[in-house]
Amino acid sequence: MTEHEAGPTRRRASLIVLAALLSVLLVAAKIAADQLLPGRIIEVGLIQLRLLYNPGVAFGLGADLPTWTRLAVPAAITVGIGVYGWRRSAAAAGRIELGCLTVMLAGALANVIDRLPDGVVTDYLHTGWWPTFNLPDTFIVVGALVFAFTARRSDSPDRAEAERRD
Repeated sequence: MTEHEAGPTRRRASLIVLAALLSVLLVAAKIAADQLLPGRIIEVGLIQLRLLYNPGVAFGLGADLPTWTRLAVPAAITVGIGVYGWRRSAAAAGRIELGCLTVMLAGALANVIDRLPDGVVTDYLHTGWWPTFNLPDTFIVVGALVFAFTARRSDSPDRAEAERRD
């Protein structure tokens, strides 16, 4: 294997392995919330830990849709993120871009895994001014925001470093 081939292979492996490991941690957080939070509210600074089951796709929207739809749409989006990440891993994607895709994929995958058994997602982070959400949602949103911000910067040092590397 040439050095040029090893770079994309290593980046792809990193994307998949890290997203899988992070997904396991996120699902473990969901299991902990299921076991520790029923009937309780725990104050943690600006955030409360409280258990809520969200049958909707986002913010409770789509709760009346058939279960297969609420599973298929997020699963398709997750596959889309994975395919895009796979392709960008072979291209001159920088570390920040790949990191964003990894955390977005991990969050999306964890939410799909959470929804599989009963059609709902376990939410456990509450601010009082925003709908209750979970850690995978945070991974998706923060990853997408950083991705969008850095994608707009054509003079990004991360992008220049990736172009020099390949």
